[in-house]
Amino acid sequence: MTESPKNRPGRFLLDLDSANYLSLFDEFSDGVLVTNAEGVIVYYNQAMSRIDEMPPDQALSQKITDIYDLDNTTSLVMQCLAKRTVIIDEPIYYRTRMGKFANTIHTVMPIFNREKLVGAICFVKDYHVMAETVAAMPLPENDRQFDIAAITFESIIGRDPAFVDAINSARMAAGTPSPVMLFGETGTGKELFARAIHNHSSRSARKYTPVNCAAIPENLLEGILFGTSKGAFTGSVNKAGLFERTNQGTIFLDEVNSMPVGLQSKILRSIQEKRIRRVGALKEIEIDLKIVSSVNKDPHVAITDGTLRSDLFYRLGVVFIHIVPLRERMGDLEILVAHFIAKHNMLLGKNVKHISSEVMDLFKVYNWPGNIRELEHVIEGAMNVMGTDPEIQPRHLQSHFSNWSVKSRPEEHPARGAALSTNQTAGLIKTTAAHEKTIIADTLAANQGNITRTARALGISRQLLYYKIKKFKINRDLI
Repeated sequence: MTESPKNRPGRFLLDLDSANYLSLFDEFSDGVLVTNAEGVIVYYNQAMSRIDEMPPDQALSQKITDIYDLDNTTSLVMQCLAKRTVIIDEPIYYRTRMGKFANTIHTVMPIFNREKLVGAICFVKDYHVMAETVAAMPLPENDRQFDIAAITFESIIGRDPAFVDAINSARMAAGTPSPVMLFGETGTGKELFARAIHNHSSRSARKYTPVNCAAIPENLLEGILFGTSKGAFTGSVNKAGLFERTNQGTIFLDEVNSMPVGLQSKILRSIQEKRIRRVGALKEIEIDLKIVSSVNKDPHVAITDGTLRSDLFYRLGVVFIHIVPLRERMGDLEILVAHFIAKHNMLLGKNVKHISSEVMDLFKVYNWPGNIRELEHVIEGAMNVMGTDPEIQPRHLQSHFSNWSVKSRPEEHPARGAALSTNQTAGLIKTTAAHEKTIIADTLAANQGNITRTARALGISRQLLYYKIKKFKINRDLI
């Protein structure tokens, strides 16, 4: 398939009369069917046959609405043909005319020959196969790509006072059964903290299970976490979920604010009662878990916009730890750079000594939206293209970094690509810090020193506000 001349997403050039290359889909693990513009099936692979329990010869040359208990409004393929638009990861529960029920996730794309609609291609994922695949994945202690036990608080790099406070809080919380919530932007190291909490706890010999709540489709997440019971729905089997499989260990619910609100309610009940119930089951199962969770936005903002239940926040955030972004702990920049150079020297077989002063100047005024993870990727990318050079120079930085932004007002930005002297960099950082201090002090004064109202007005958490007051040595008694 090749994109149409106008490069519109989901539009493909295809001559259905000579589409011999459709045989490429024969061995796909996902179901694939192709129809013409009228919805008549012209291709139907073996995986689709397994999902529908229908021989291909009974599907080919048949209209979608003739072999499925669907009509033009309920069939995703017919909707795609009618609207000429792409449908992505849409769950659908349907029945074939043979009586087979299927619980699936569909992606459907219209097919064009130049500007003429000639059909649609539909990719079908079987819900049960997906659930089985995820549930059968080895838990992280069997992952040999890294040594989980080696991740300790001592191995987390940073000397910034607020960052050290976060490490100390996490270290103390590791020794209790209380839930811990980590708040930090993407790339700040929340999972490192979660693993260190587990390794520092009395559960370190037990299982540690990270769950990326944002990455798992909504209609799979409940079954994956709680498990399923035979008979709960067509094709369901008795299967332990991750809560049950991690019993007596630690589970990390990453980006819990991305979890459906309805499922958050069930999570809350399970935490409070220390019991879970598999989907479709009547019996409850006792569990004993250390629960570490994370949010990638201020939980008070998430509560306000309806993506996080307030009662779940108060239950999961018994210990609440804010991990500051890299732009607020720039004093750690040099030791982090040295750490990542040493790490990738070993992985890439390099002998890089350091970065140039020009690169360090750029790093100091860059905003680092991807935080520590982005810093590592920038260094790794540079080390891949620098050959035998011992020093990372500006020319080694990858193309995305040429569009860097600094932590200041737009009118203060130097020309793109211009090198900054050390004095310019220091002056820019001091100017930005002074401006931030003034804003915080003025907002505190406007709110009579009230921390809650000031934090809300600034759009930051109370913990972050306390840190900045301490950092800038703002005397609240004088406000």
